[in-house]
Amino acid sequence: MKKNIKQYTFLTLLTITLLASFAFSPKPNAFKCMVQMINYSGEGAYVVISLINPEGEYEKTLYMQGDDDEWYHDISEWWRFYGKKRTNIDAITGATIGGGERSISVIEIENDKIDAGYSIRFESAVEDKEYHTKDVEFLLTSENVKLKHEGNGYIRYVRMMAQ
Repeated sequence: MKKNIKQYTFLTLLTITLLASFAFSPKPNAFKCMVQMINYSGEGAYVVISLINPEGEYEKTLYMQGDDDEWYHDISEWWRFYGKKRTNIDAITGATIGGGERSISVIEIENDKIDAGYSIRFESAVEDKEYHTKDVEFLLTSENVKLKHEGNGYIRYVRMMAQ
């Protein structure tokens, strides 16, 4: 009988510990993110999607479209953040996106970043053309991630949908 009680107590404590560790660790939300570009002529655009902290500083690169790192310095604001670290981009890197095209990617954002003062920023740059630091930027709230956000540069609009 004592052996069964010890086993039961051990299993109970193990279960509680495992449940608590899962409950308190930040879990990422996956979002489908569609970027629709305006009609323009020229090379494909490099688009960087970044998480911006409440102080307005870069925290993390969520996604990068443009796989030729020779041109990353043209995305100058983001490069000041990424170029200092020179670590592997903490996001999937895809091909550039041309005028009139759309791209759908999946990005992950930790739950504790939503409704906590963070923003999401979309920067765009095209070779031999303008660079748009805040082509699209919006506060990362539960409501905002459901809305369509108009662009100011090469991006016509962005839509996100929780997975």
